[in-house]
Amino acid sequence: MSASESALLPDSLLLNGREFRYLDVQQYPANSPTDLNGYEARVLDFCRQWLNGAQEFTLHTSGSTGTPQSVTMTRQQLEASARRTGDYFDLGPGERMLVCLNCEYVGGIMMLVRAFERRMHLTIVEPQADPFALVPAEADFDFTSFVPLQLRAILAAGHAPRLNRMKAILVGGAAVEKGLERDIQQLTVPVYLTYGMTETASHIALRRLNGPNPTPTYRVLPGIEVGQDERGCLTIQADVTRNELITTNDRVNLLDAHTFEWLGRADFVINSGGVKVQAEKVEQVLEMALMELGLTTRAFVAGRADERLGEQVSAFLEGPALPAAQQQQLQALLGQRLGKYEIPRELVFVPQFSTTASGKLDRRATIQSAP
Repeated sequence: MSASESALLPDSLLLNGREFRYLDVQQYPANSPTDLNGYEARVLDFCRQWLNGAQEFTLHTSGSTGTPQSVTMTRQQLEASARRTGDYFDLGPGERMLVCLNCEYVGGIMMLVRAFERRMHLTIVEPQADPFALVPAEADFDFTSFVPLQLRAILAAGHAPRLNRMKAILVGGAAVEKGLERDIQQLTVPVYLTYGMTETASHIALRRLNGPNPTPTYRVLPGIEVGQDERGCLTIQADVTRNELITTNDRVNLLDAHTFEWLGRADFVINSGGVKVQAEKVEQVLEMALMELGLTTRAFVAGRADERLGEQVSAFLEGPALPAAQQQQLQALLGQRLGKYEIPRELVFVPQFSTTASGKLDRRATIQSAP
């Protein structure tokens, strides 16, 4: 690498608009401002550990699908994940990364690691709905990752041209509803939905959402071995799992050794009067029905306790109750497209859905807060 090329490589990062030189970050908390907030302090502490060569890291699951847990990951696992993503998207020295996911969870942490490993310029902003509100209007980036809530807000704010100047965008942490997937089609930048978890050091498979060849299936990244258990749930084995077999609760249709269709979570099955209903299947029909009625309401489906059925299928919708006529229209559309036992027996309106600290929908907390 020439001297002029080396001069373009980063020796500092931007965090909430302030510059921190790597040499100072390595000495953190020495030589650091005294007015850091808690989030900034925790981000810099992880960066300090990584830049100083720490070999083990404690990561925390979000709790969106179960009780939050601590997971110990080695540096080699995180490096392997970063290398795989970097190779896939051809991320290189001197390119610019926007990190707006919560860096206390694997999605944000792995964005930091990718930038360090690929010697990319790092701009980190505290998570909020529209992260572009926190960066200069002239700032351009090559790569980033959003949760669906952020991407929806960014498109609504008219930032599509800024996105289209990027090399690629990842979306993860929650399902992308049909309305957002439709809006993504306006983008020329490739947008990929990720599949992964804390235990696999972020994503191990990607699904293209836009462009000439969008696909309903996930493509497994090179070097990842996948299979199924007796329930039809995905199993994963690779360097990112220390070559240990991880069994998920995600039911899939495994099309070949490298491609799968995600069907839903085994633990999101609703047992209603002895009939097992896959919540995600009902959610897809519900999303389409809401779109046809011109509604952008967020919604999900879950079981609620019922004396006669054990569990009844219930649809939870964010916001105030719809007018009675619209509720009847929605129920009529669902009745036409779902089986007898799949039709939600109630529409539950919740003022605002609960989310985890990483921005994922917290179904359990939302259900508990519902009237």
